[in-house]
Amino acid sequence: MLTELEKRIIASIQGDVAVTQRPYFEIAEKLGIPEETLLEKLKDLCDRGIIRRFGATIYHQKSGFEANAMVAWKVDEGCIDEAGEKMASFKEVSHCYRRNPTDDWPYNLYTMIHAKDEELCREIARNISIKTSTNNYTLLFSRRELKKTSMKYFPTDDD
Repeated sequence: MLTELEKRIIASIQGDVAVTQRPYFEIAEKLGIPEETLLEKLKDLCDRGIIRRFGATIYHQKSGFEANAMVAWKVDEGCIDEAGEKMASFKEVSHCYRRNPTDDWPYNLYTMIHAKDEELCREIARNISIKTSTNNYTLLFSRRELKKTSMKYFPTDDD
């Protein structure tokens, strides 16, 4: 069970965090608690596995990456962990997931590749293919972003 303060803390970090010199101080101030208390509570939430990670959303178009592709890979189940670790090690890969294949869609491992153009995405996929000895894959290029938001577990009055 979460305390009301823990719920308020989670709500305070589930959206954008200000890019300032002391963002946690500002969050603590809004919550009406000392910064040290906020940091202790965040550490405790992480230690308990309630918060598993902090992530940042980068708007790739604004940072020079004009293309991205979800690459669907068909990997032998006996090699999937090793292949996934190798794929995830590429700096151009932001996400790497294992999913269940279906009769109509045999792919079981997915990576999201970001690059300056589509040809470079293809080149990166070829390099990943060589490094992992995985030849069965397809690239799905993003054409338009329809939604990009963070999950809201505890809505606030601002939502």
